[in-house]
Amino acid sequence: MSGEIIVPSVGESITEVVVSRWLVPVGSYVAVDTPVVALETDKASVEVPAPIEGFLRSVEKQVEDVAEVGALLGMMEAGDPPEDFGQAPAAQEAAPGPQEAVAMPAAQRVLDQAGLKAAEVQGTGLGGRILKEDAQAAVRTAPVAASAKTARPVQAATGSRVEEAVPMTRMRRTIASRLVEAQNSAALLTTVNEADMSAVMDLRARFKDRYLEQYGIKLGFMSFFVKAVIEGLKAFPALNAEIRGDDVVYKHYFDIGVAVGGGKGLVVPILRNAESMSFADIELQIADFGRRAQAGQIMPDDLTGGTFSISNGGVYGSLLSTPIVNPPQSGILGMHNIVERPVGVDGQVVLRPMMYLAVTYDHRIVDGREAVGFLIRIKECIENPERILLEV
Repeated sequence: MSGEIIVPSVGESITEVVVSRWLVPVGSYVAVDTPVVALETDKASVEVPAPIEGFLRSVEKQVEDVAEVGALLGMMEAGDPPEDFGQAPAAQEAAPGPQEAVAMPAAQRVLDQAGLKAAEVQGTGLGGRILKEDAQAAVRTAPVAASAKTARPVQAATGSRVEEAVPMTRMRRTIASRLVEAQNSAALLTTVNEADMSAVMDLRARFKDRYLEQYGIKLGFMSFFVKAVIEGLKAFPALNAEIRGDDVVYKHYFDIGVAVGGGKGLVVPILRNAESMSFADIELQIADFGRRAQAGQIMPDDLTGGTFSISNGGVYGSLLSTPIVNPPQSGILGMHNIVERPVGVDGQVVLRPMMYLAVTYDHRIVDGREAVGFLIRIKECIENPERILLEV
C-alpha cells in the first residue's frame, strides 16, 4: 500500500482545504488509521489517518498551506514499531531536562503580535508544542498577570488596553461571507409570535422516565419543534422552497437543519427526511450531532443541503432574536428562552411558561400571510402536541 498521505474528498462542493496542524512530528512511528494531520474546510474539520503502519518521513504541506483535494500532504515509510513503542519510561530513568518550547507558525504569529515569548506559554500540543489556542489563551491572561506583578500602574490610564489580532479561521470566514450574502441577496423579514409551553412540558414530565428507559435518550424540546415545523411546511410549502435561476423549486421532502454548538463555532447539520423520523430518532440524531460537533468530527456531508433550519438561542439565554436565513433556504425558525409570564386565560391572569418564536423568511418567495400562518401553525402544534401525533 502507498505511503502517500493525500487530501481526501470531503464533500461534493469542496475542492480545497487548509492544513490546520500536524498531529505527529516527522520521524515518529504511527499505527495504521491513526490521525496524522488535521485539515480545515469551509464547513468542518477533518483528520486524515495514516494509510500504512510506519514512520512519517516528510511533510509536503505546512500549517495554513492551502491544498487541493488529491494533493500530497506527506510521505510515510512502512516499518515495524520500535521495541519501546507504547511502553512507559523506566522508573529509574532521570526526568528529561527542560526543552525549548516550540510554537506552531500560527501560534508564533499570535505571540509576536502580543509581544510574548514561547518560553512563557504552556503548550498542549504533541510533545508540548504550542498551538494557536494556547497562544490566544496566553494573550488573554497576559494583562492580568502583568497587573498582578506591578503594585502601581506606570500609566495614568486604568484597565487593560491590549488589542489582539487573531486571523479568522477558514470556517469563520465562510460563515461571515454567507451571512453577508444572505443579507444582501435576499429580502429578509421576521415575524414573531409566542407559544405556551405548558402542554409540552407536562407531556415531558409525565413520560420522561419511561422515555429515557426505553430509548436511552431524554425527550427534549427540539423533537417537538422539528415535528411542528414539518406540519407547518406541509401547510405552507413556500417556506420549504428555494429560488433557482428564474424558477421557484418546491421540495417535497423535509431536510431540517438544526443548529448545534461546536468547538469552532455554530454548525447546522441536517436531519434528512425528517418527516419519516420518530421523536426518538430525532433526539438521538441531534445528540450525535452535538457530540461530533464538540469533537470536531462533523463531516461536510452532514452540513450539505437542508430545506429549512431551526436555531435555538434559548439554550444560551436569548429572550428574542431575528435569525438569519441560510441560503438558498427561504426560512428559519428561532426558538428562545422559556420564561414565566402573566397571560390572560379564560378571563383570568395566570403565569404560564412562554417562549417567543421568530421566523425569518425570504420575502421574494414567501408572502407575509404565509409566514404568519406558518408560525401560527407551529404555535398550535406546540400548544396542542396531540395535533403533531394526529397530523391535523
